Parts: sequence; C-alpha cells; structure tokens
Amino acid sequence: MTALIVAASLLIGVSLGILGGGGSILTVPILVYLAGQDTKEAIATSLFVVGVTSLAALIPHARAHRVRWRTGLLFGAFSMAGAYAGGRLAEYTPGTVLLIAFALMMLATAYAMLRKPRKGAKKTRPAHRDLPLKHIAVEGLVVGAVTGLVGSGGGFLVVPALAVLGGLPMGIAVGTSLLVIAMKSFAGLAGHLSGVTIDWGVALTVTVAAVAGSLIGARLAGRIPQDALRKAFGWFVVVMGVFVLAQQVDTALWTHPATWAVLGAALAATIAARSRRTRRPADPHEAVLGPRRSTPREDHEQHTAKS
Repeated sequence: MTALIVAASLLIGVSLGILGGGGSILTVPILVYLAGQDTKEAIATSLFVVGVTSLAALIPHARAHRVRWRTGLLFGAFSMAGAYAGGRLAEYTPGTVLLIAFALMMLATAYAMLRKPRKGAKKTRPAHRDLPLKHIAVEGLVVGAVTGLVGSGGGFLVVPALAVLGGLPMGIAVGTSLLVIAMKSFAGLAGHLSGVTIDWGVALTVTVAAVAGSLIGARLAGRIPQDALRKAFGWFVVVMGVFVLAQQVDTALWTHPATWAVLGAALAATIAARSRRTRRPADPHEAVLGPRRSTPREDHEQHTAKS
C-alpha cells in the first residue's frame, strides 16, 4: 500500500509542475482511500503537501521568468485571509458534507478545463503588466475561502482567475499560481490545525514523492501540448469526482427518479446552450441585418486588385 501511495503522490507533483494545479484534487482521495485517513485530517494534510510541493515547483518556473511576483504576492495575501477563514469554518462542517462539496468542486473544475474558450475572448495581458488591485482582492478572497474550506480548488481556480479573468499569458498564470497556492495552502493549514491532528509520517512521505514529481512536471511543462494535457486531466478529474460523490451519496438517491430527472434536465440545458452558442453569428450586425453586402466601390477596388 505504501508503494501505491508513493506512486500516486508522484502524480500530485507532476500535475502541479505542469498545470499549476490539481494537487489537492489528487491528494485528498489518495489520503482518504489509500492512506485510510478521515476527511478532515486528509484535507489538512493535503494543504501541507500541496503547499510544500508548490514551493518546490515554483523554483524552475521562477528561473524561466514565468512568475508575476507582485500579482502573485497580492493575490496570495488576499487568498491567505480567505483560506484561514475557510479552514476555521471547516472545523464546524461535517466530513461528509466536505467530501460532497469537494466532489462537486472537482466536477466544476473539470468542466472549466474541458470547455472550449469562446471566440473573441479577452486577449492576454502583456507579460510586463500586473492585474488591477480590485480584481486581485475579490478573486483572491473567494479562491482562498474555497481552498481553506474543502482543501480543493487551488490551481484550477487560480489559473483560470489569472489567465481568463486577469488576461495573463497561460505560462505566466501557471507559474504565478504556484506562489499563490503555497501561500494560501499554509494559511488554510493554520486554520485546520486548531481542530485536526496530522500524521506527519504519512504527510512527509507523500510530500517527498510529490516534490520529486513536481520537479519532473516543471521540466515537462514546456514540452507537452497544454490543450491535450488539460483535456486528458479534465476527464480524469471527472472520473475521480464521480467516484468520490458515489461513495458519499446514499444509493437510494442514485436510483430515485427525481435524481435522473434533474440530471436529464441539466444535460438538456447544457446541450441547448452549446448548440445556441455554435449558431450565434460572429458579427453582431449579421444577427439583425444579415450578411453585409459590399458596395460598388469596394467591388471595383477588389476587381482592380485582382487584375
């Protein structure tokens, strides 16, 4: 069993090194289902493992100048406040509720990873520019609170917040997210330690293996196509999320007709939204006026250019 835990822990580090996230999504199930820890101890231990591993993975990214230090430190500071509050709140939340919330977070982040970016999405911000302070404050507090509460949502919330909402280049968002993850993981751990005791033998074993994996992942970060890797990992997270959810939810709920009615309605709404998005015209004027016709002068200029 120890060999299996070490092998799985390597994946934690590889994920953090390549994608800048995914550590806690893997760590909590490993600690619960392989190491036999209870939910709250696993969440607290995962915060320690992910925090140390993120610091190790940060070094190669920093050497490659893929870290935005001002943005990362500010985002991390606000995230630490949210993570500490979430960690204290987790002390009063039942373990089953935390695992269900964790599974739902896995499915939400998997959806964010698998969905295609919209056409005409916001362009990335130039590499030398930082995010506005108000964006950093709001996003940092929200992401930190989620991380402290359920021990999840680290990089897979930070990277989209930096890349999609903040407009940072993907490579810089990944590197900067590692700094943020380390800061708020230790803050969330501080919030949990008031009510949880950690098995430091297991924690250090998983951490050493994860750090080794993070160094491997950081070396591979620039060689593997990010889109293909993100899709593959996204489907893996879907499988893990469904597994954790199935373990926590009563079997009677899965067989109830109302459950399948809700799932069917959600699936139909998703398909309808995707089809409506694909039919939407690229030019907003075409939706009202139809395709724009060229003027006689433009036709003459095109004919002259061809001749």
